Amino acid sequence: MAPTLATAHQRRWWMASTAVIENLLFSAVLLGWGSLLIMLKSEGFYSYLCTYPENITNSSTPGNNTEAESYIELNGWLICTEQDEMLNLAFTVGSFLLSAISLPLGIVMDKYGPRKLRLLGSACFAVSCLMIAYGASNPNSLSVLIFVSLSLNGFGGMCMTFTSLTLPNMFGDLRATLIALMIGSYASSAVTFPGIKVIYDLGAPFITILIVWAACAGLVFFNCFFNWPLEPFPGPEDMDYTVKIKFSWLGFDHKITGKQFYKQVTTVGRRLSVGSSMKNPKEPAALQDGSKLCLSTVDLEVKCPGESAASPSFMQSVFSPILLLSLVTMCITQLRLIFYMGAMNKMLEFLVDGDLETVSLYTSIFGVLQLLCLITAPVIGYIMDWKLKECEDGTEDPDEKETNPGGKKKKKRDRQIQKITNATRAFAFTNLLLVGFGFTCLVNNLPLQILSFILHTIVRGFIHSARSEEH
Repeated sequence: MAPTLATAHQRRWWMASTAVIENLLFSAVLLGWGSLLIMLKSEGFYSYLCTYPENITNSSTPGNNTEAESYIELNGWLICTEQDEMLNLAFTVGSFLLSAISLPLGIVMDKYGPRKLRLLGSACFAVSCLMIAYGASNPNSLSVLIFVSLSLNGFGGMCMTFTSLTLPNMFGDLRATLIALMIGSYASSAVTFPGIKVIYDLGAPFITILIVWAACAGLVFFNCFFNWPLEPFPGPEDMDYTVKIKFSWLGFDHKITGKQFYKQVTTVGRRLSVGSSMKNPKEPAALQDGSKLCLSTVDLEVKCPGESAASPSFMQSVFSPILLLSLVTMCITQLRLIFYMGAMNKMLEFLVDGDLETVSLYTSIFGVLQLLCLITAPVIGYIMDWKLKECEDGTEDPDEKETNPGGKKKKKRDRQIQKITNATRAFAFTNLLLVGFGFTCLVNNLPLQILSFILHTIVRGFIHSARSEEH
């Protein structure tokens, strides 16, 4: 039985804390592809694409380094360039779903709510782990399952990420901080595969690790089943949950929130006022007003033509220049970041002349640095919320504005202008770091790549947090 919104509000801290942990372990784990790639090679995925050279003695001669590098054994399995290309293609498919599925997921979540989507996502993630484990049992015949499993992994991870971004709506003034924390945990999930690789290097069987991980995804399924409500969480412009719960005795539909809720409560007040004035014949104006009012709670909704005319349609918003430019820059940046993660192992192999131990070490360093997202993501949330409390919403009455001791009214800055200013600052700062990352990753210096790892992690956390705050 799904809990109500009131019950979910009482459990909001439990839901938020578990969502952070679930994002860390299940959301965008494909971002730690470098570590997973090494484990898949060690388990023999697509190793049948590699063949021994015809003259093995030639591979050890100093003048034939290319052939020697192309035929290396890892954990008893041959590894080669063809294997890398096929596995990276599977990563491309999974990472594409991780990013491109956002719009369809948003449409589905608006219709069905986050609960069903999160249940589906956790189930898909568990199935993906079991499929990888099944493929590892016989990689010569079942390596192709890696395509399906990474696709399900990317889809399930994005489902859990997307649904967790609705939770901060229950926290009022802490909404920006919670969103930044959710984005930080999503970006830090790249640390999961490096952590699993550490366990793998200690001797734990790869199949056992994946089965345990699938069981943990099952716990996510049951946590969502017992704690997440069927109804979607109201947006940031809506009233606080506690206000809505206190007025539940009025008998309104439980999905009514925000401005619509306020209008209906105001209409009820007017009805009560008109009802009392009808007993007094000296107030005919109230009677005329009362003739226009609805006499049932079904028709209490008040439509304001001014608001509908002022708010743009969905298609107008989609094709607005600001949104289109934002989409273009986001796509280019995301492509650059994901390309770096997919090609990182190859770049490191080039810098260390094929030393796999050094590559593994730097891959683990990259994974550990992903935890920086949990620290840096709230910074961009703070920039986005800078001085918003000192601004006016434009909805308050002139008499309610603060006044100076001399009787003059204080002129506050418009809230929307402050939001745009904050977003501009966050965007400029993020792109400055992105330019720095572009320079450092081009320098053929191995220790300098640690700085590239740090900038890559910070930019990824910043750009997702900034985009979430903007919308």
